[in-house]
Order: sequence, then structure tokens, then C-alpha cells
Amino acid sequence: MTNIFTLFPGQGSQKVGMGKELADAYPTAQEIFALADKALGFELSQICFEGPSDKLTLTEIAQPAILTVSTVCYRLWKQGAPTSPHTIVAAAGHSLGEYSALVAAEAISFEDAVRLVNKRGKYMQEAVPVGTGKMVAVLGKEVSEIEAALPAPGGEVAQIANINAPGQIVVAGSVAGVQQFVERLGAAKVIELTVSAPFHCDLMKPAEEKLRKDLANIDIKKPLFPVYQNFTAQASDDPEVIRENLALQVCGRVRWVECVTNAVSARSPEAVWEYGAGNVLTGLVKRINTSLTRVNIDSPTALSAAA
Repeated sequence: MTNIFTLFPGQGSQKVGMGKELADAYPTAQEIFALADKALGFELSQICFEGPSDKLTLTEIAQPAILTVSTVCYRLWKQGAPTSPHTIVAAAGHSLGEYSALVAAEAISFEDAVRLVNKRGKYMQEAVPVGTGKMVAVLGKEVSEIEAALPAPGGEVAQIANINAPGQIVVAGSVAGVQQFVERLGAAKVIELTVSAPFHCDLMKPAEEKLRKDLANIDIKKPLFPVYQNFTAQASDDPEVIRENLALQVCGRVRWVECVTNAVSARSPEAVWEYGAGNVLTGLVKRINTSLTRVNIDSPTALSAAA
């Protein structure tokens, strides 16, 4: 028996053609895509399978697309789980992926989640005018070094958005705020990210307020297994705590390193399995904990191998 820590990717993992091979091979995948299309009122499946890329990359499209493909991958694996020698002991998702994790844990219905993240994407895009926000990845620095270089509160905004792995931290804020941060940081490798808005900082407050209203209107149940949430880096059984953390996550930092280390410490998984397009999260885990076996479930071949 292998204890698994299941991971669900966030925005940026989307690519044209995602899910098509699975939909061609499995009726269950076709059914899930059809549910997404119906819930959203447009053909998400066609955008996933055929593009165009610039449409799939739109935040309001990319978020439900990634959630749908992750759900397809997870549910196809789960169909074989009764005879599988694997047990899920914990789950986590990176930003948007937290919704996929909660769907897998049956805390939120798929239809509610796909509608929520579509709205979440719209709200995040609308919160900050295009061109006025910025995100950068900083390599090789500690959290304390990053925090020391951030502008003082009350001025231009620049905040830690993601702590992804040792030596990989993302900062988000206004263009001027991030520029001030980079200048104060001094010698460091800084990579500007191609994003449509500065996610996970205080500039997202309008999006948080809108999403909070939508979150109040959905049913959240106790998860079947612990889901480590980005805002606290802890798991909770309380649906109201989960609901509040989903709202706070919009402006709060993604504490990915802590999510992984806390889950490993508390649940003792032997492997991490990433469900969905790409292998970003298993790559990050490799830098956080080298002892865990890493598996990506994203194709019929991968599903057969994981059975």
C-alpha cells in the first residue's frame, strides 16, 4: 500500500489540446467536459481541445479549463482505485488548484467549482487595469531577504505572492511597487512573469469581495481527506473555515512550501501524484522533499501505469 499526497496544478499549466486524448479514450472524460460546458454556458471543451491559445490563456477560461482537466484525470484514476494499492492521505492545490483538490475530496461539487473559478478569473482580471500590475519570480533568495526589500505598507504595493520552493519566491504588486522592490533587492536573478494581473496581493481586494458573495451561496461539505489550504498551509474539516480560506486566498500568499512540508510531516506520504496538465508541482516538490516518489497523471498511458 502506498500513501499518496495528491496535487492539483494552478494557472499557467494550460495548453491547447489539454484533455483531448483522455476525452477520446474515456466516456467519463467526455461526461465531465459536457458537465463543464453546461455549467458555464459555453463550450469550454472546444477551447481546451482546439484553442486558440490566446483564448485559453484568458484567466476566466484558463481557471475552469485547468480545474476540469484535473478533475478528469483524478476521476479516471479513481475509477480504478478500488483495486489500487494506493491510499490518498492528503491533498493540496496551487492557488486555483485548491478548488480542484476540494472537488476531489468531495467538499465542493464539480459544477459549483467550475462556475466559481470562472467568476474568480473574471474578478481577478477586472480588479486591476491591464498594464498597471506586475509579478516577478526571484531566484536564490530567502523569504527574509525578500521581505526586507519590500516597500513599506501604505505606499506602492509589492508583496510576496507565492513561496513555491526553496529559492523560488514570487512577488506581485503595482508596476511601481515591484520596481521599487527590485531596486531595493539589489543583485539577484529576477524574472518578470507573463501574467494578466498581479495575483495574490492586496490589489486583488475587489476580487476577494466579489468572490466572497459567491462562496456564501455554495454548499461546502467536510472533505473526504485533508486538503491543505494555501492561506493557512493547514487542513481543516470545518466547511466554514474552508470557505473563509478560499476567500482570503485571493489576496493572500500561496504558502506552497509549507503546504507540502506540513502535509508530509502530519500524513507521512510516500509519493506525490499530480493530476492534470503539466508537471510544475511535482517539479517544485522535488526541490522541497527529495525522498518522495513523483508521478504525473495526465494521459491514458499515465493512467494505465498508475493502476
